[in-house]
Amino acid sequence: MNNNKWVLITGSSRGIGKASALYLADNGYNIVLHCSKDAWRLNNLKSEIISKGVQARILDFDIKNREAVKEALEKDIQENGIYYGVVLNAGINKDAPFPAMEDEEWDDVLRINLDGFYNVLKPIIMPMIQSRKGRIIVMSSISGQCGNRGQVNYSASKAGLIGAAKALSIEVAKRNITVNCIAPGIIETDMTENIPEEAVKQIPLKRMGTPKEVASLVNYLMSEDASYITGQVIAVNGGMYL
Repeated sequence: MNNNKWVLITGSSRGIGKASALYLADNGYNIVLHCSKDAWRLNNLKSEIISKGVQARILDFDIKNREAVKEALEKDIQENGIYYGVVLNAGINKDAPFPAMEDEEWDDVLRINLDGFYNVLKPIIMPMIQSRKGRIIVMSSISGQCGNRGQVNYSASKAGLIGAAKALSIEVAKRNITVNCIAPGIIETDMTENIPEEAVKQIPLKRMGTPKEVASLVNYLMSEDASYITGQVIAVNGGMYL
């Protein structure tokens, strides 16, 4: 069991983040839940996690606000100790054809999806380095690997995460910290509820993936069994072609 290992999951109120929290809890990890507002939404999830025999607590910060993130994470680490693992899952999409894209649609997606990498990891990385162990898992997307119509902003942010994760994996490898990306395809979440049926038919497996199928990979990459895997981008996409 992993009763002494705490994992922070950003954006854990729903979808892949919530599924990852539950899956990791089932495998003995203690969970630090996060949402950017209305932390009460996580109370039921926290209770469910605790019922599995592990510990959980909730952090509430706006991932775009660098100072607020730094303050919240440094305080939590000081009071509760260093995280063993981090799952950078928080993200948004604001799709629009590029010629019609508003400045806000570009800025918000990049600030949350890509700047969030820096904002969250910067206060965490030195304590992890000093502990000489850890797992960092970054949620990218198939859109960051091959692009997608109407998602220039989203694709840019998710491709940027891949580059950042690969570079960081080289820097921290000697401290026994692994950094990997997961690139989901079309997964059944709030973000994909308006996906047309024709798009699903183009998937070789002829269906969307489930959050639990992504969460199972999060659990594997967090485990000791994955200790020699770092700097990788692993697709969970039903065979979609890149």
